Amino acid sequence: MMNETSQASSPAEPRRRPGAGKALYLLISLVVLVIDQWSKWLIELQLDPHHVVPVIPNLLNLTHVRNTGVAFGLFAAHDSVVGTWILSLLGMAALAFVGYYFRQVDPRDRGLLIALALVLGGAVGNLIDRLASGGVTDFIDFYIGRYHWHTFNVADSAITVGIILMILTSLRQDEPGATDAEEPTSLRRA
Repeated sequence: MMNETSQASSPAEPRRRPGAGKALYLLISLVVLVIDQWSKWLIELQLDPHHVVPVIPNLLNLTHVRNTGVAFGLFAAHDSVVGTWILSLLGMAALAFVGYYFRQVDPRDRGLLIALALVLGGAVGNLIDRLASGGVTDFIDFYIGRYHWHTFNVADSAITVGIILMILTSLRQDEPGATDAEEPTSLRRA
C-alpha cells in the first residue's frame, strides 16, 4: 500500500526541502560579509573621517565617510535614533524577504542563487553596522575628473552586483521554468 508521500514524489525527482543544496551559496554571503566588515574596520582604524587617499588619480580614492542613510546616502538619519531604527527595521524586513526568496529558489538556478547570496551578504554587512553604530562606513570614492559617484563600500558593491545579476538572469530566461542547469533555448538543436 502506497502512502501520500510516495505518491507525491517520483523516484526520478526526489522531494527537497526549500533550503537544501544551497550551503555553497551561503558561503558566498559569508565571504562578502567578512570582506565587508574587515575592510570597514581597516578604514576606521587607518583613515580619519573625510581623509582622502588617492589610489588611481582621476578615478579612485579611499575616503572615510559615515553614512546614516540608505544606499548612496539617501534618507540620512542624521544621528536620529528614531531614523536609525526605522532604517534598521526596513533593512531587516528586506533581509527577511531576500532570505525567504533564497530558500524558495530551485537549487539548480545558480545565477539567481549567486545574485541573492551577494545581496544577502551585503545586506547583513550594512545592517550590522547600522545596528552597532547607527550608520555605515563608506570608503570607495569612484570618480572621473570632478564628477564623483556617491562613496560606497564592499556591501553596497555586492548588493548592486547581485541586483544586476538578478536582472540579467531574469532577462536571460526566455521561457518559464528555465534555469542555469538547462541549455538556453537559443542553443538547443531542433
